[in-house]
Amino acid sequence: MRQPVVLGISGSVSRPSRTAALVCHILERLEKRGGVQSRLIELADAAPVLFAELTPAKLGSAAKAVIEAVEDADLLVAATPVYRGSYTGAFKHLFDLVDHRAFVGKPVVLAATGGTHLHGLVTEHELRPLFGFLNALTLPTTIYAVETDFADYRLADADVRARIERAVSEALDQLDLGAPVERMAIRA
Repeated sequence: MRQPVVLGISGSVSRPSRTAALVCHILERLEKRGGVQSRLIELADAAPVLFAELTPAKLGSAAKAVIEAVEDADLLVAATPVYRGSYTGAFKHLFDLVDHRAFVGKPVVLAATGGTHLHGLVTEHELRPLFGFLNALTLPTTIYAVETDFADYRLADADVRARIERAVSEALDQLDLGAPVERMAIRA
């Protein structure tokens, strides 16, 4: 049986990043509880190659590799810092470049970080519609963390950790289901 491909995406374009730390924590829990291997794409690294062109047809090989990794993943952990009440422009640009047909039924864990609890619904009002448009399967439990939930860029809050455990359970249930939803072949 093929090992599931789990990919984390940090929509932050800065370093150090609480968003990247949150995604890493979620990926670590998926690896520990599910025995899966994961990979992290940080837009702090990938944004320059992704912004080199505005359409998928003109992307260079490095950008195409990022897009293919996102399209080919069996499970995504997609997280963004909240910027002006929404996801970052770099995060949106990444998902403007992917082929929507690769997302039909793909499970996605939604996560975000912000400076205040006032933006806590960004996962429901911004991220869930974005992935709904792509026909992805957004998991019920979302994760939102604020600056005070971290200590030295390491997740420290017990309530956020509990939500992560619930989201990880949901994600692992999706990976263990019977035959995955058939996705359309998009590359010849």
